[in-house]
Amino acid sequence: MIRGDLLGGEWWEQLDHLSMPRVTWFYDELRRMRYDEGLLDEIGPLATYSPIDAKDLAERGLDSHHVPLGFDALQPISARDVRGVSFIGARYPGREHVLRSLAAHGVDVVAFGRDWSRHPVDVLRSGQFTHPGVRAERELPRSLAYGAMQGSAATMNLHGDQDGFTMRTFEAAGVGGVQICDRSDVSEHYDVGTELLTFAHLDELVELCRRTTRDVGWADGLRVQGQRRTLAEHTLAHRLRRLEGLWA
Repeated sequence: MIRGDLLGGEWWEQLDHLSMPRVTWFYDELRRMRYDEGLLDEIGPLATYSPIDAKDLAERGLDSHHVPLGFDALQPISARDVRGVSFIGARYPGREHVLRSLAAHGVDVVAFGRDWSRHPVDVLRSGQFTHPGVRAERELPRSLAYGAMQGSAATMNLHGDQDGFTMRTFEAAGVGGVQICDRSDVSEHYDVGTELLTFAHLDELVELCRRTTRDVGWADGLRVQGQRRTLAEHTLAHRLRRLEGLWA
């Protein structure tokens, strides 16, 4: 994916000159990007992972569509056994609070990423000098990240200030991981309780983490069903077919 808001006017002029079919797909909320409002009128059709942005753009009269992100099913998976529950992603205060709270309740949890890592190089480049309070490892390339999610007892999907669902939502289920998500509205994509898990408060999260560790048969059912749904409906190939339909 390319940050389209960083492309200059010459890029869009060349596309117009070549008369090439195109669709602009936003993988972040518009409020965090730097598109000129006038430019949005010219670079459609528009697709976005954000249902709120899709609705707002359509109300402005633009050709706008909600197209969620997806799972790259062509990416090789490098198997990796991970003890306990994993989290892979940036270190934000809310996420750190959740992970510290799990550890305080005796849940074996590990975080992967340069912001969490205590490797001297990562500490210096991230500026995160305080210990995160949980086991932490270095950032993983995508194939190993996929393997770590698959090889964990469960893997957490913790959102921030987002109304769309991140790629992690589809990756965690797609690789055959047991996904524990912090948003109940993920039910628009998956069957909660049989394909993935959600939580609303810490006590519920603690119990889900403990159960995934002790009830392997139940957890394996989540792995199979979540992966089956992803491969049937939520790969990037599915999304690209939708995008192709927008410029047809």
